[in-house]
Amino acid sequence: MPIVQMEILKGRTLEQKQEMVKEVTEAICRTLLCPPEAVSIIIREMEKDNYAVAGKLYSDK
Repeated sequence: MPIVQMEILKGRTLEQKQEMVKEVTEAICRTLLCPPEAVSIIIREMEKDNYAVAGKLYSDK
């Protein structure tokens, strides 16, 4: 039973998240030879104030 945890920045649409989980599920099923019902995906959304790259908050971009 694959369990995938994804952390993304807030701001994606419901449609984008639906497409993402569909594509990720298909890739896992294809590579691990398991049914879609066996795949669980947890999406965690972060505020842009809580993510930094190269010493700068993403919200400062």
